[in-house]
Amino acid sequence: MNLDLYIFRAINQHAGQYKFLDNLAVFFADYFQYFLVLILLVIFLKNFKRYLPMMVSVAVTVFLSRIVITEAMRHFFFKLRPFVENHAVVLINQSPKEASMPSGHAVLFFALATAVYFYNKKFGIFFFISAFLIASFRVFSGIHWPSDILVGAIIGILSGRLVFKFFKDFFQKFSD
Repeated sequence: MNLDLYIFRAINQHAGQYKFLDNLAVFFADYFQYFLVLILLVIFLKNFKRYLPMMVSVAVTVFLSRIVITEAMRHFFFKLRPFVENHAVVLINQSPKEASMPSGHAVLFFALATAVYFYNKKFGIFFFISAFLIASFRVFSGIHWPSDILVGAIIGILSGRLVFKFFKDFFQKFSD
């Protein structure tokens, strides 16, 4: 048995056993993302001038990582979701036709967390923890392999870092 399948089964085997845990998983895997976007907008609107560079960085990072890199990867490399290949407890309906690798949610929220982190460490840590919870519960819920999450996190983090390095001087003009 490969490592990805072993880790997936170790996590997913607990799905469907405890209603509270299943509800928590569905909340984080499917709904928490909307709260994060709302939180990000509130942060931005409370101090528009200070966080404008952060929001530009978030937008460019998300576009690069989620739209450009992720969709290019999915075009050339298609990986089935775990519930299609194996018997998995599935808590969230997901189309079996959608590619599993990389996890779009992991890419998006790790990219967002990285972009935020460069401008505000405390908010960034909160967004990293949130991204980890979203991504982990998508494995628990039976819709992603652990490797989908890992690759998505790497793409998101590297994209955020690349965008920050590339636009660092431009963004620092706003923060002075």
